Amino acid sequence: MPVVEAIAIGLVAGFFLYEWFGLSPGGFVVPGYVALYLDRPGVLVATAGASVLAWGAVRLASRWLILYGRRRFALMVLVGFGAQWLVETVAAHHRGALPPGEVIGYIIPGLIANEAERQGVLPTVSALAVLSVGVRLVLVAAGWLEVW
Repeated sequence: MPVVEAIAIGLVAGFFLYEWFGLSPGGFVVPGYVALYLDRPGVLVATAGASVLAWGAVRLASRWLILYGRRRFALMVLVGFGAQWLVETVAAHHRGALPPGEVIGYIIPGLIANEAERQGVLPTVSALAVLSVGVRLVLVAAGWLEVW
């Protein structure tokens, strides 16, 4: 898998998207990783589930804790890590009933959740979808990745 190329293309594309439109796709490395898994919808669903769990848990915790800046980011990544573990564990115990529960990375769900909290769910998901497909298209066009 062309991981380095995907991350590099995602970094450049994410930088321009942020500079031109002020939108972040969930962190600069996220579109590159997601682009590599666009042919595996179960992984995308599991990653989205872990991100939603992290986002919801930190929003709930913010009712009782003072969370902003680095503190919120660190908690979001930690909870995203735990949500990743939870999603994979639940999927492993329910083989056949659920799609494979592999989640993209350990910090990707937390990065996506953090940006969703910062700029909103729809802008984050939209930016991530557009950039991930764009990165995948560039990888295919360059011959670094097969079509599907």
